[in-house]
Amino acid sequence: MKDRNKLKQIKYLIIDVDGTLTDAGIYYDEHGNELKKFCTKDAAGFFAAHQVGIKILILTGRECAATTRRMTEMKADYLVQDCKDKVRYIQSFMRENEISKEELGYLGDDLNDLPGMNLCGFAGCPSDACEEVKERADYVSVIKGGYGAVRDIISYLLKQRGEWEEAISQVYGIGI
Repeated sequence: MKDRNKLKQIKYLIIDVDGTLTDAGIYYDEHGNELKKFCTKDAAGFFAAHQVGIKILILTGRECAATTRRMTEMKADYLVQDCKDKVRYIQSFMRENEISKEELGYLGDDLNDLPGMNLCGFAGCPSDACEEVKERADYVSVIKGGYGAVRDIISYLLKQRGEWEEAISQVYGIGI
């Protein structure tokens, strides 16, 4: 577990799509369109993160209209698809926005996410992430990718910061 003060420095979450926000399956319809299954439970994590001022950057190596649609619905702050070099992109993003490592969190599931995770102050992953990612992660969700793991990781992060209950109260108008 990271120190609470260190977790409070996180201002951006970089989130991978396939295997993190989805179940890692790639589906095609009869017209060749790529389909993805997203979990509606992850929305609470996105909205709570936004409520406390955390910006969300979706960073994926594939390009898919379904991803564009869902991330628009989820109000992701940044959507970068077809990214072949995540490390180079993250380094450039950090320079352009004057962001330090301590201000970044990364949620991913597979080997291609490891180099990006190493550029960030916090890393989280779904329960079905590869072993190397689990070893690097500061928090391993008990939930598989595509089944609400992103919500669980964000919930963990905000609970450690002491912000989850207030954020959910503000987003949904309920006390928890």
